[in-house]
Amino acid sequence: MALLPGIRWWVAQKLELRWWKHYLRRQTPAEYLQKKRAYWHRVLKETQWTPRAGDRILDAGCGPAGIFLILDQYRVDACDPLIDAYAHHLRHFRPTQYPWVQFYPRAMEAGFPNPPYDFVYCTNAINHVRDMNLALRRLTEAMKPGSRMLLSSDVHRWTWIKYIFRWLPGDVLHPHQYDLADLCRQLQQHGLEIVQTQSLKKGLLFDYQFICAQWQSVGVFHEGEGI
Repeated sequence: MALLPGIRWWVAQKLELRWWKHYLRRQTPAEYLQKKRAYWHRVLKETQWTPRAGDRILDAGCGPAGIFLILDQYRVDACDPLIDAYAHHLRHFRPTQYPWVQFYPRAMEAGFPNPPYDFVYCTNAINHVRDMNLALRRLTEAMKPGSRMLLSSDVHRWTWIKYIFRWLPGDVLHPHQYDLADLCRQLQQHGLEIVQTQSLKKGLLFDYQFICAQWQSVGVFHEGEGI
């Protein structure tokens, strides 16, 4: 039987920290962070969706090694509900190493501290939230006309499989299961224009897709119309 959305999110949050501990256990902070910085530079080079000088930046759902790592020329707000847990349990994350970043332990659904932002990053995070529609609404509320967003997520390659994953806990870290069309439609409903999409990694079941978007206006939002 499918888990209720709130329970599914709670389980995912508990397992997320455990996943990070397991993933990082044999990597030194220096080697891991060097690898992550190289990865983020590759993302910006391949998408060509980069901030401008003076942009105020939001890293939403930043995790312990988000794109804030390489944005030392900017003022960055970074938000994640597990940020305090990462700082306490992971030696790879020391907030004081990033003086250009202000970290906030908060979920996307709670909104963001200093809007509007010129550039929003939401990388590998939107499928972790509790309430997808509310999280997207808060993201766009933190933007202004002309603000840009780079969002990434695993998306199903085969549409029919997403329905199985929604019913059975085959991907317990991610409470939301969708394909690329689902995700783009949700962004458009919240007033974002999709400029381009780009796959940086393909798997058997999932593609890891980056979506470059620009905020146009308050979207046409229909309560209960989700993916």
